[in-house]
Amino acid sequence: MTITTLLVANRGEIACRIFRTCRDLGITTVAVYSDADADALHVREADLAVRLPGAAPADTYLRGDLVVAAARAAGADAVHPGYGFLSENAAFAAAVQDAGLVWVGPPVKAIELMASKTRAKELMAGAGVPLLAPVDPAAAGPGDLPLLLKAAAGGGGRGMRVVRELDALSRELLAAAAEAASAFGDGEVFAEPYVERGRHVEVQVMADAHDTVWALGTRDCSLQRRHQKVIEEAPAPGLDDALCDRLHEAALAAARAVGYRGAGTVEFLVSAEGRPYFLEMNTRLQVEHPVTEAVFGLDLVALQLRVAEGEPLPAPEPPQPSGHAVEARLYAEDPARDWQPQTGTLLTLEVPEGPGLRLDTGYTGGDPIGVHYDPMIAKVIARAPARAEAVRLLARALESARIHGPVTNRDLLVRSLRHPDFAAARLDTGFYDRHLADLTAPGAGTGDPASAALAATLAQAVRGASAGGPAPARFGAWRNVTSQPQRKRYRSEPDGTEHEVAYRTSRTGVPEPHEAPGTRVLTAAPDRVTLEVNGVTRHFTVSTHAERVHVDAADASYTFTALPRFTDPATHTAPGSLLAPMPGTVVRLAEGLAAGVPVEAGQPLIWLEAMKMEHRILAPASGTLTALHAAPGHQVEVGALLAVVQEDPAATPVPVPVPEETA
Repeated sequence: MTITTLLVANRGEIACRIFRTCRDLGITTVAVYSDADADALHVREADLAVRLPGAAPADTYLRGDLVVAAARAAGADAVHPGYGFLSENAAFAAAVQDAGLVWVGPPVKAIELMASKTRAKELMAGAGVPLLAPVDPAAAGPGDLPLLLKAAAGGGGRGMRVVRELDALSRELLAAAAEAASAFGDGEVFAEPYVERGRHVEVQVMADAHDTVWALGTRDCSLQRRHQKVIEEAPAPGLDDALCDRLHEAALAAARAVGYRGAGTVEFLVSAEGRPYFLEMNTRLQVEHPVTEAVFGLDLVALQLRVAEGEPLPAPEPPQPSGHAVEARLYAEDPARDWQPQTGTLLTLEVPEGPGLRLDTGYTGGDPIGVHYDPMIAKVIARAPARAEAVRLLARALESARIHGPVTNRDLLVRSLRHPDFAAARLDTGFYDRHLADLTAPGAGTGDPASAALAATLAQAVRGASAGGPAPARFGAWRNVTSQPQRKRYRSEPDGTEHEVAYRTSRTGVPEPHEAPGTRVLTAAPDRVTLEVNGVTRHFTVSTHAERVHVDAADASYTFTALPRFTDPATHTAPGSLLAPMPGTVVRLAEGLAAGVPVEAGQPLIWLEAMKMEHRILAPASGTLTALHAAPGHQVEVGALLAVVQEDPAATPVPVPVPEETA
């Protein structure tokens, strides 16, 4: 049949991406949305939209019955699940088909066979696909270490643990099972050898109902945080032809073993010695599918729709690949603070356009980033004839993008792409374990924060002068006299570095830097400042939002928070105060936790869930819990006081820990 109206059972970036192909094909689009997404970009871009009452995923995007009802209400004749949420839910796929709708995905049986990683591995063993030998945790000995514990029913790093000591195995098994049950409704966990310095390599497959199966090259997805991908590329660099052939053959065997149709991905772990091992098959489109599209010149969503309509793939063999593509996931998160997700208004999102560049996003400037969903803002993709050129193009596009609002991982992405190990294709899943501290250290990147802070000050001074200027500020007997050098203090976000800038206002009203040898102001306007710094002309674009100033230069971007000249005593909190590091929901407390109970330094006290991740709030010191303001189910804002620990003076002090993410 011909699809005329398609409902996308998803949100954000992937919904917008599918809508783009639908527009090209003349297909009417239908969005579903939660109350939190009422004005989201995917809703604005759809032809029709249906509300799913509520905000939490469990009440909205994970309610298959509501999604099917929405498709019927909108007159859709097909449903595309995107990725995540219900995309690999066999019961949902069956419900869509039972409602007389076209399911743009693989057969229900294929989803069922691959839904459990343990059952999938048994099936792949029969198909001759190379596997890591499973390990019985009850019989594990020192020679089996390190072990990787994994949830059988899901991915995304939930329920996953690396165990390096036998004494920790039973404890980690219980924790992994509990997390898997919470995330997927299934607490089954299995163990396998943990491959040190392994690479995550995958093969995109596309199959139709006419016995044609394509293997579309390879992708490397080794740069990961919390077992979730950050940077992906195609083809996977540094693999010899024999290994690529073996991966393709294994992927084709996996697809044929389950009678696959549509787009899917077969994932492998490749050891440092070049031996591949099957990990899982994702029975859906992958986040990183654009890099395959870029090198093969294909639209995988268009092919999904074609196959769902019963049409064959365009040819018995896939087209020949050309060039190299790299994708970076832009997240609202702070890598230097244990990857804490960030929320707030995305004030500006402007990524350069040009040949070889692509932006896939579910946000525009002015959109809110909330607590209910994944913190990914966008994917930026670059394609070029060779890998080095694609990497350079992507790094430059990210570096020169204007991204204002919550803290993002943009700087980390740029530094990762330019790291010598990445440039030399020395890739493995431990990349960030080894390099994160250096990549997130203050001053690790290029740029000139002192000049950027000066530009922020000069722009503000010009803005004040053009508005008539503020009245001189008085603090007791002290007076801020404009004929004297003026001083502004800023805190650089997110690293906390402070900058103090001094300037004078000339007789003509033009601000001039004070105590900045080698620096000369060429032009100064409220939104743009040009400086000559040690003989080099530098341009700065300045945007002010409340107390924050965003400064974009050619080689770096900066966010400054203006600091008061005098400290406000009201900003102090009591020693031992545990504050919420982000908005979220309190999901549980430590057993027996109540005011008056003793706690140990580093003891998990409160579990906070935000943006699909769970964080533990730890006791900063040994002592007594003197106040408890958190309770399961409470919604808290960033900075909310959760509890107070009064330190025992006799205890050995320890550094205050960063809240620990446990997903």
